[in-house]
Amino acid sequence: MFGSIHEECGVFGIFSPVRSALAEPVYYGLYSLQHRGQESCGIAVCDDGVIAAHKDVGLVGDVFTPQVLSELPQGNIAVGHVRYSTTGGSERRNCQPILVNHRKGRMALAHNGNLSNASELRDKLELEGAIFHTTSDTEIIAYIITRQRLKQPSIEQSVSAAMDIIDGAYSLAVMSPTKLIAARDPYGFRPLCYGTLDDGSFVVASESCAISAIGGKFVRDIEPGEILVFSKDGVVSMTEHCRTKPRRTCIFEYIYFARPDSCIDGISVHSARLRAGRILAERCPAEADVVIGVPDSGLDAALGYSQASGIPYGIGLIKNKYIGRTFISPGQSSRSNKVMIKLSALKETVDGKRVVLIDDSIVRGTTSERIVALLREAGAKEIHFRVSAPPFTHPCFYGTDIDSCENLIACKHTVEETAKLIGADSLGYLPVEELSALVGHSGYCSACFTGEYPTSVPEDKPKDKFAMKLSERK
Repeated sequence: MFGSIHEECGVFGIFSPVRSALAEPVYYGLYSLQHRGQESCGIAVCDDGVIAAHKDVGLVGDVFTPQVLSELPQGNIAVGHVRYSTTGGSERRNCQPILVNHRKGRMALAHNGNLSNASELRDKLELEGAIFHTTSDTEIIAYIITRQRLKQPSIEQSVSAAMDIIDGAYSLAVMSPTKLIAARDPYGFRPLCYGTLDDGSFVVASESCAISAIGGKFVRDIEPGEILVFSKDGVVSMTEHCRTKPRRTCIFEYIYFARPDSCIDGISVHSARLRAGRILAERCPAEADVVIGVPDSGLDAALGYSQASGIPYGIGLIKNKYIGRTFISPGQSSRSNKVMIKLSALKETVDGKRVVLIDDSIVRGTTSERIVALLREAGAKEIHFRVSAPPFTHPCFYGTDIDSCENLIACKHTVEETAKLIGADSLGYLPVEELSALVGHSGYCSACFTGEYPTSVPEDKPKDKFAMKLSERK
């Protein structure tokens, strides 16, 4: 039931002091988070306690046509979500936000991350009579919060009580009839921040770029374990879960997931990638004529490599901007097909040249092999492949699509063998001991590179998360 390698989801929420058309700013916020999930999206709006929502499989611009947006009501609270399925498939039933009607009221929940104890919790809940309609662990969170709401005096205290039960990665945007609640797990695996608008509205988002996209002012990151409650009374911070666990922000947020114009926990994503490129130039040098990056997340590292090595930087690969990320495309055949139409080589840059090619990762090797072939066909004389991350050697249980060591090329082949398999003249990875240099501290999770998990992990690890059906969770 747990993910395999790549990505994430994005959450967005807004609390307005007055009733207004909130679907539009949420739409733009989700657009700026589209890189975090391209399988489905949804928006829920609360209008005087009544929650209306629209969600479907597809990109934000396709799902939310002008007509759909106009049909969503005005309100003073709204939450949105873009999804990539890390747990459960990409069917419409797994689209978020998840809506709940219960004895104490209504709730909408958007979630980024993965619970490491999801299978255990789901089995326990089902044995107690729970009936699930999705294969997503987000429904588990919604179920537990709802149960706690029957015992607790407020929705925020219900979220706090639920955090004593769930484990793993979760950044949440929860909407009740009168409040917007943002919560980040005690490890801080996934990013979450908030800002303000000129009209007094509060905005919650997975990345700071989404706040900027709607003209907001970034205030700060939400602390690991913190719960923020936005209501007509302002902002209340609940910190009982803060500093109960060591900080473990996902290092791959800086290497790949996040947009370069975002800052996570006070650290510029762009700067972190520049540092990765500079370190690669020092640790994995190559004699070459030009440095190029694989769009998009390899470009900043390529620039850093060029600056440190003195080798000229060039644009060698052109991305079709209307094709989604292959890394987060479900299914191997889909990845293979998309990379052929996603990128093209710029012959003028690489023809007859010794090329240093920078990418953010090598997972299965299929995409890397195809990119190297594109550059060979364009006349590249030598290709020295450099990766701004260490080799993937372990599955991730916190929201990244790395599900099986059997699918990871670094688990089966040496660096030299991998270079040969992808057709490169040489290959170099960012050394795992250099990861702290990207962010300036050691409070990050690198379990997918080291196997050192911050939480307990399930013993039964599925080989293919997309093969899981509603009745098959182990």
